[in-house]
Amino acid sequence: MKVHHSISDLAQIPGPLVLAIGVFDGLHIGHRAVIERAQAEARRLQGSAVALSFDPHPAKVLRPEGAPLLLTATEHKLRLLASLQVEHTLILPFDATFAATTADEFIGQLAAAAQPLAAICVGHQWSFGKGRQGNLERLAQLGVLLHFTEIGVQEVEIEDEPVSSTRIRNALAAGDLGLAGRLLGRPYTVLGEVQHGRALGRTLGFPTANLGLFNEQLPPQGVYAVRVTGAGDRDSRPGVANLGTRPTLETAATQPTLEVHLLDFAGDLYGNLLEVEFVERLRGEQRFGSLELLKAQIARDSDAARIALA
Repeated sequence: MKVHHSISDLAQIPGPLVLAIGVFDGLHIGHRAVIERAQAEARRLQGSAVALSFDPHPAKVLRPEGAPLLLTATEHKLRLLASLQVEHTLILPFDATFAATTADEFIGQLAAAAQPLAAICVGHQWSFGKGRQGNLERLAQLGVLLHFTEIGVQEVEIEDEPVSSTRIRNALAAGDLGLAGRLLGRPYTVLGEVQHGRALGRTLGFPTANLGLFNEQLPPQGVYAVRVTGAGDRDSRPGVANLGTRPTLETAATQPTLEVHLLDFAGDLYGNLLEVEFVERLRGEQRFGSLELLKAQIARDSDAARIALA
């Protein structure tokens, strides 16, 4: 997949172009409906489909005090888009200057760069431009003026409610991994880079990969059976993960960390990007009176993870 970072890059992509535009946080089944509709239209026109998104999440610029936790950071989003066979993605930097662009200016820039712009595909409730003044009706009007077709994709419903990133965040916060997975159309995962820690897990006989995260919405703290990709294999590996503040080992930690012990694995993972699938919560996080008691519990957790993942 080719990743672009400027509207002018659209001129490099063979037209006619069909743009699928959205924040696409989570790449849930509603987002996928928009992207797949754009891909189908591009095939019909023998052109190119382009997924257009933004970095950071617009809310982080427009209302930073109320910005939601992420379902997918940009690097994770790009991996998911590639898995959907998206050939071109345009990630536009979202800052105060971009936020001041009017709806008409934004669409005009896209139409001027594309060679040519055939269609714009968005969710039915999508709004855009300064003050969120643009909507599907305005997009249709601009389409007449600039010679492209607007395509509004209806909301997808699961269990009689619309699929949304907010609904998925709420499910994850409540620990409902099953509902989150149904809304996403895939198991919930996070992507993080393995960083150097204090190597305390290694001294206990259970080396862990400490993952740097990107302000994601996480499930409740505790110990989880997980599947992990990115450890040098094509297939996922089983593991057990601790999500929390490590109360037995830390006295002042306030921010949760994610540590993953890969079962039956020996190797150096520093610097690797690991994608961690939360499969089942095994227990809550707890404080132990000694490192020996903690070590014994980790062994039991590893056995429980094997059973959960079998």
